[in-house]
Amino acid sequence: MSADQASSAPLADRYYGMIDHIVTITLKGQLRSKEQIYQQLVQELEPNTADIFERCLTDRLANAQHQAEQAPDEAKQARASRSLRAIKTIQSEWERYQKEQQVTGTLATAMAAILNATAAERLLAWLDYFDSNQANRLDLGLLKQLAQGLDRAVSHSDSHSDSHSSDIAQLSTGMYAGIEACQQLEPVLVRWLYEVPNGIGFESDRAGNPWKLWSEQVNQAVPKQLFQTIAVNHSIAEWVEHQPLTIKDWVTLAVLLQTGQQGLVTWFEKQPYSSKWGKAQSIGTYLLFAAIWSELMNGFNRSSLLNPTTRQQFSQASFQVLLQILRSFSQKPYFPLYGGVFALFSGDQLKNALSYLDEPLKQVEGTQEKARILTLLGYSQRTLGRYDRAIAFHEQALEIARQAGDRACEIASLNHLSRTDVAQRNFEAAISNSQRALILARQGGDRLGEANALTNLGYSEVLLARSLDRVETEAYEMAVNYLEQGLQLASKLEDRQSQALCYNSLGIAAVVLGQPQQAIPYLEKGIQTAQAAGDLYLQGLNFSYLAEAYYGVNEREKTLFAAWLGMYLLEQIQAIEWRQPAGLLTILQGQLGADLFEQVRRQLRSNLVAVIGVDGYDHLPVLLENYRRLMTEDAE
Repeated sequence: MSADQASSAPLADRYYGMIDHIVTITLKGQLRSKEQIYQQLVQELEPNTADIFERCLTDRLANAQHQAEQAPDEAKQARASRSLRAIKTIQSEWERYQKEQQVTGTLATAMAAILNATAAERLLAWLDYFDSNQANRLDLGLLKQLAQGLDRAVSHSDSHSDSHSSDIAQLSTGMYAGIEACQQLEPVLVRWLYEVPNGIGFESDRAGNPWKLWSEQVNQAVPKQLFQTIAVNHSIAEWVEHQPLTIKDWVTLAVLLQTGQQGLVTWFEKQPYSSKWGKAQSIGTYLLFAAIWSELMNGFNRSSLLNPTTRQQFSQASFQVLLQILRSFSQKPYFPLYGGVFALFSGDQLKNALSYLDEPLKQVEGTQEKARILTLLGYSQRTLGRYDRAIAFHEQALEIARQAGDRACEIASLNHLSRTDVAQRNFEAAISNSQRALILARQGGDRLGEANALTNLGYSEVLLARSLDRVETEAYEMAVNYLEQGLQLASKLEDRQSQALCYNSLGIAAVVLGQPQQAIPYLEKGIQTAQAAGDLYLQGLNFSYLAEAYYGVNEREKTLFAAWLGMYLLEQIQAIEWRQPAGLLTILQGQLGADLFEQVRRQLRSNLVAVIGVDGYDHLPVLLENYRRLMTEDAE
């Protein structure tokens, strides 16, 4: 058949003929390699005709399978089997061809999106293809191909302005630098975990933290400086605020930090000898890198070394990475439905977060992600005293979770609503929400949700009885029983955060009931458990109420120690409850006098420094003065 005849034949006939030809030359021993099949597919398949070829190949495969099974004699069966193997080889190369075409198409689409984007939107366009939540996400190998393609596109085009070409060149250079930094970091990414096995942690004051090691491993100046900044516990936002960073620098950081974070999570998730430890470390990794991008975003917002357009571009892109991390985190089975990220979001950033998350909401499987992130945000807003906003988040999360059939998130939303109702002294609503959560948790076998619901129910009923001035013991027995059930269940589950909440609630209940001596052991255990869980909010809250308990039994130095720690830890995460221990400290200062009050602080210096460091110790008088100023402003 001539080329003209072949081109005029129906596509199906052409494709059948191509398959038959490959089988024939295979049987004759004329096929040199599988690559020959692949190249024939590349040369002969028409664009957008994959479905036609797929049908032809499936048909031939079924026929060959039938002939191999029904052959009347050994000779024909042997030939049919060889034909079947040949067609399976074609199928294998066809799968390879499809993958290669998909990659080629993704790269072409990414290049077009980046080249056609405005300067303000170029980084966001690039991030769409470096988002781990996307099916077409580019790995480091493909990222290098993208950079090479962008270089070629700019060098062969006369239509782009100098500024456009410069931006694209910086983008591709940043990708090359980020890939190189990843290659430098990879050999030591988890080495720090083995060097100090009993002191593992990302904190800069730990001997086994990775930041100094990583800074020594990478050659690029910007990531090296960032790691050094974290290693000495300096502010990331302040560092970036004084750096004249370029597009190349930002992209380098994005490639390195995203790849490093994903590598750490993958490693932690593969620890079969201690899955709970691995999950805890994975949670910490997600929240840590989210916090780093939050700090970078804040630093770019305040930068005076960048022009307004670049400042906004870097800030928006950093925020987009932060959202990508949280979205990926929300899909994990260990996502902390009873934790928070505190003050990562505010104002327009919250609106942007919801706008970004509306995309997955359009698909059924995406609604669960949005509900879980809203739960995280709502918890964070409650710690800041923004109760109306917290309730709005949790109510929206509750509705979406119900639609998505995410029962665990639905129960968590009810539990969070209960806790927020308590903060607003709406105790009856708190009891109602915790009862609904308890019923759903028991129906669905959600033991963690049940533990939190029991705790919230007992906590709410204690405070309701107290608000009604009910003094009879019977009014509190059932409530305390709920709290004890919640603690017992949380202990069985070995969920430290829920245990810390239970201890905290039992301690607060004892303080409220005028039983400070009974409150002390609960709150002390609550502090230990919250520290093990890494929950600063519950640490600070337990210290705050421990100070109240010690004050009730006239333990002056212990009262001051707990109150200073509670005030500092809660203020550090901007939790509104920091004012409670600050108020108690102000009362004690009035009772003791300024000189004796300061003398006790100095006597406790070594113990305080052991928890909050020298800078924290020095900051305590400043916080107390800030509290007095706030009280004066409120009075006016």
